[in-house]
Amino acid sequence: MFFEGSEKKAEILIDSKQLSLLDDINDEFWSALVDCSQAKILSSISNEYCKAFLLSESSLFVWQDRILILTCGETQLVKAVEYFIQHIGAQAIKHLTYQRKNEYFANAQPSCFGDDIKLINQLMPGKAYRFGEMDSHHNYVFHLDNDFIADADDITYEFLAYQISKKASQHLTQENLTSKEIRQFLRLDSLLPNFIIDDFVFSPYGYSLNAIYQQQYLTIHVTPQMDSSYISFESNIDLLKLVPTLIDILGPKSFDLMSFNENEFEAKLTQYIPEQYISKSKVSKQLNNGYLVNFANFILPQETFLEPIELDISGENHAL
Repeated sequence: MFFEGSEKKAEILIDSKQLSLLDDINDEFWSALVDCSQAKILSSISNEYCKAFLLSESSLFVWQDRILILTCGETQLVKAVEYFIQHIGAQAIKHLTYQRKNEYFANAQPSCFGDDIKLINQLMPGKAYRFGEMDSHHNYVFHLDNDFIADADDITYEFLAYQISKKASQHLTQENLTSKEIRQFLRLDSLLPNFIIDDFVFSPYGYSLNAIYQQQYLTIHVTPQMDSSYISFESNIDLLKLVPTLIDILGPKSFDLMSFNENEFEAKLTQYIPEQYISKSKVSKQLNNGYLVNFANFILPQETFLEPIELDISGENHAL
């Protein structure tokens, strides 16, 4: 069974002097916003700083002055962005960032990045960049072109793992696997002390987790099938320091790292990336909105020949 695990991502910052997204907006609004993307809210957790919604396809986080939403599969996140702009009002929005990465089957998506940003750009004009090579892993970033300047301490990280090891895939595709067993496998109890956790195991495969502690957050999404495995981590916790542990657990053949406002990105790559992985691409750009964006793709060179994958000609989850 194939599932497109690659996320689309949007972060929208608002003027907290005009309204509070936590105090002035009810859950019915967030449910309607998520519905626009063709996803559903499954559950939620909260503390005094943040409310985190676990979705049928990824996650939504709400703070007083911003939202972060990720959706995967064949969702149309841009429709949720459009809903937010139309109902909150462009005058209340300080900044917006919209991202999409390379997908396994882009042809199956209802829209591409170009389609999405044409829609957003009509509502609020911006600029767009591609981080990474077109013929390899890459990430598209659109941001509003206005006078917004990000705070230097607004630092976030993404770790995206592909083609996880056979051992990890077999473990994560066991029948009747519980969320507790997945958390133990991912060693989350040691990685997330004191965090409130909300997670869900999908049938037949797949796992999502939201975790919050004060103003820190982490979201994890697992697509464990061998032919399309993909596991993502998004957080304001320093994921670069966790790379050795995550690689030890998952054994991916390749992975991407992306950061916003991490000034020591290159030095940390040298410090934390295991030596058996080699760099496929590195891209860095200081955007005029104040964010320093870094992207790096690493691969594990293959030393032996593999058998080709036989395709089901009558199937729909391949390109012929």
